[in-house]
Amino acid sequence: MFLSPVSWIMTAARPTYVVARGARFAFLAILSLAFCIGSPEKGAAQQVTALMQSIAEAASQSKDVSEYYRATGYKPIFVDNSGRARSRRQALLRALQAAPDHGIAPYDTALLQANMRAIKSDRDLGRTEVAMAQLFLDYARDMQTGQLVPSRIDAGIVRQVPYRDGVALLDSFAKSSPAAYLKKLTPTSPEYTRLLKEKLALEKTLGAGGWGPKVAGQKLEPGQSNANVIALRNRLIAMGYMRRSATTVYDESVQKAVQLFQSRHGLSVDGVAGAGTLKEINVEPLNRLTSIYVALERERWTNISRGKRHVLVNITDFTAKIIDDGNVTFETRSVVGANDSSRRTPEFSDVMEHLVINPTWHVPRSIAVKEYLPMMKKNPGAAGHLRLVDSRGRTVSRESIDFNAYTAKTFPFNIKQPPSRRNALGLVKFIFPNKYNIYLHDTPAKSLFGRESRAFSHGCIRLNDPFDFAYALLAKQSNDPVGLFQTRLKTGVESVVPLETQVPVHLIYRTAVTLPKGGMEYRRDVYGRDAKIWSALESKGVQLRSVGG
Repeated sequence: MFLSPVSWIMTAARPTYVVARGARFAFLAILSLAFCIGSPEKGAAQQVTALMQSIAEAASQSKDVSEYYRATGYKPIFVDNSGRARSRRQALLRALQAAPDHGIAPYDTALLQANMRAIKSDRDLGRTEVAMAQLFLDYARDMQTGQLVPSRIDAGIVRQVPYRDGVALLDSFAKSSPAAYLKKLTPTSPEYTRLLKEKLALEKTLGAGGWGPKVAGQKLEPGQSNANVIALRNRLIAMGYMRRSATTVYDESVQKAVQLFQSRHGLSVDGVAGAGTLKEINVEPLNRLTSIYVALERERWTNISRGKRHVLVNITDFTAKIIDDGNVTFETRSVVGANDSSRRTPEFSDVMEHLVINPTWHVPRSIAVKEYLPMMKKNPGAAGHLRLVDSRGRTVSRESIDFNAYTAKTFPFNIKQPPSRRNALGLVKFIFPNKYNIYLHDTPAKSLFGRESRAFSHGCIRLNDPFDFAYALLAKQSNDPVGLFQTRLKTGVESVVPLETQVPVHLIYRTAVTLPKGGMEYRRDVYGRDAKIWSALESKGVQLRSVGG
């Protein structure tokens, strides 16, 4: 027996109020109309036939929805008069209402009232059934894997999002407890859970008026006492970096609070509130909240298991970490790609298969023709540490080459640098094969690791402590990882060491990262990618909000 208009009115969940999503308006209008339709005066068999035909027609617009209903004989799961269908409707509507709590664009039902009486047949009910199924799939995708397609936001976000099969989602939903199933769609990573907590905390801060006045001046340091120091003290207290205090002097308590702030924002920890530190201190909570919204969306893009052991490189943080069972067991500073279109480090995940000790640097074609060929045209002896190799693998003497005869397209040689301490890759590289030719490696240019911002490479990730990184990886397969590594290193010959257990590598870009014991770390948007994501989320209808204000 299928749903009568009275049943719709009596069993409907409380209405939601949110902002529209383009094509969803049409469905939501149909959905609301179902609350007031009249019961068709037909026999039960005719009702079933008309409903089935309507479902088949409406479902043809979506491959997944059509396949699901075809497999189930066009049996409705939302609009019949059963208790389970009622539970599905109510659970879905409640989930839609709670979507903004996750930084997801709200689903608008405000327009639904205009045509409340439009549904007058089983054909209209069938269209409503399919529309609800499609809305469920839209919600499931938004919650599980994000509202945006990463590659459409920025060319450097090449991450493969783990989209779920729509037919399987509908089938599982129909067979499960609706509320429990919808709850399970939410990412379960500890980071996602903590981001939601911090999101609410910042929304409450906004509701209470924020962190107070900004701090004026260009530089404040220990020993000073003036109005700007008092403003600095007050803002640090409001942000939770120091306890309440009546001090009017830049004393030890203020200095320690500044140092804590600096460490959590990727700044040089010197305890002096210089221009860079004051700029970050004066960032408003609304801006920090946008970073958290973006981080939630990014976390949905990576809603998969990262692996019990994995390597995590946060591009904005300039660090590389080894994570074991959720705990950081090794960490080192990194240098990432410079901020220009051809050198930014891309975001993706892959699997580390081996390391190469005493590596040869096979100069990428783009670097060879854009950087070295112009140098050799001016001076054939330039970059003399590099070898030119022809298509048959033979080293070619520079004396026989007229470099000015070639263009970037016609240059016929490969350029290589043999193993040595001067090698651009240093003495070891870590390979997770990928089409972007990105890997982790050593470098002879050690001075860059002392910089606060470390975006200087051609895209690969340079490590400050590559040997120790290698030892940590090899410790899982050798009782003497140091000896294994050093023995190969001392030969001076290129040597490949396979990892017996391959390690997932995740290159991420997070400007907002939670701390396991509470609180946040923030980083600067070095490539401007998060700004693009936030703009796209706003276009989708995502709205910042305050709580209690």
